[in-house]
Amino acid sequence: MSHSGRFITFEGIDGAGKTTHIDALEQAWRRAGHDVVRTREPGGTALAEKLRALVLHDAMDPLTEALLVFAARRDHIEQVIRPALARKAWVLCDRFTDATFAYQGAGRGFDLSLLGSLEQWVQEGLQPDLTLLFDLPPSVAAARLQAARQPDRFEALDTDFFERVRAGYLARLGADPTRFALITADATPEAVAQQVRDTLMSRGLA
Repeated sequence: MSHSGRFITFEGIDGAGKTTHIDALEQAWRRAGHDVVRTREPGGTALAEKLRALVLHDAMDPLTEALLVFAARRDHIEQVIRPALARKAWVLCDRFTDATFAYQGAGRGFDLSLLGSLEQWVQEGLQPDLTLLFDLPPSVAAARLQAARQPDRFEALDTDFFERVRAGYLARLGADPTRFALITADATPEAVAQQVRDTLMSRGLA
């Protein structure tokens, strides 16, 4: 990687339990004395959060959706991620480009080659050092979400959509296995946390 910080992303369908483990890792890294930047996508800057609200709640066609997501990502990279990495911070991001390929690409059926072009154009080679993919059956995720909160425009979609999203994530993993670590999220929180710890230790990030 060209940067001197660390860039870790967390991916998975809604209800996979990412947030709990991002919280734990953020606290552990802060205790270890690291400069930690915790952020999310879409979002992470004032402009990107406005675009996130549009994407999550306003009806639009898939191309508009993809362009807004990448516009938010560009601002996020320029304003938050690259500056953090330049000062050797450790960046924890809840979702990044893999989510766009999974949701807009596999889920919505949007052109993957066009998404690839946008990825190259917007990111200029920036990729995470490690992506933790929290994988579980969409039916399990849906049951967890139902108990937790009101669904947004994506969470309200049917199980078939999330089956496609899950397959999209697994396709990204298959295309870049060295960057990804698969976390079996259909397990107890303790077992999932142990998988995360083991992965980070194996990558020298614990």
